[in-house]
Amino acid sequence: MGTPVCGRCGHKLVSRDFGSLQRVWAFWLMGLMCYIPANAYPMLKTKTLFQTDESTIVGGAVELAHHGAYGIAFIILLASVAIPLAKFWAIAFLAISVESRRTASNNSRHFMYEIVEYIGRWSMIDIFVVAILSSLVQLKSLATINPGPASMFFALSVIFTMLSAQAFDSRMIWDGQARDGDST
Repeated sequence: MGTPVCGRCGHKLVSRDFGSLQRVWAFWLMGLMCYIPANAYPMLKTKTLFQTDESTIVGGAVELAHHGAYGIAFIILLASVAIPLAKFWAIAFLAISVESRRTASNNSRHFMYEIVEYIGRWSMIDIFVVAILSSLVQLKSLATINPGPASMFFALSVIFTMLSAQAFDSRMIWDGQARDGDST
């Protein structure tokens, strides 16, 4: 007598979570609310001997591109702007699509869910870079790098989007198929 497993994926079966969508939207909204100041406030505060510079995520990427570091600027924009916006869109799409039961096939929606879950593990890399820079570049009076207020908001935004994705009960994707008898 073992624990029942899913016939489709082989995972252990757990009880339904009927409040899943409410938590998805609550965490999603909190993540979005934190994402706005994360891009408006400075991410890094750099002090050198003669000046202090504060840069936002996009401003720092533009400055890197201005100095010829196009690859790094692209990676920063991709990891800090494009991927979080794509996660917001994907989570909202999934939540809306299970409510309306229209749009994409179940397989493609489940694949999108798996991608969002996988990317969530790597979303904190920006915060780790800020922490590493802050700890490594401390040359007393010559130069220091400290995290700006945006780093806290960005970390909270990432945490809330990860919680939003984890609150999503992926079985809701397949509920429409069970009701309608579809094979998609």
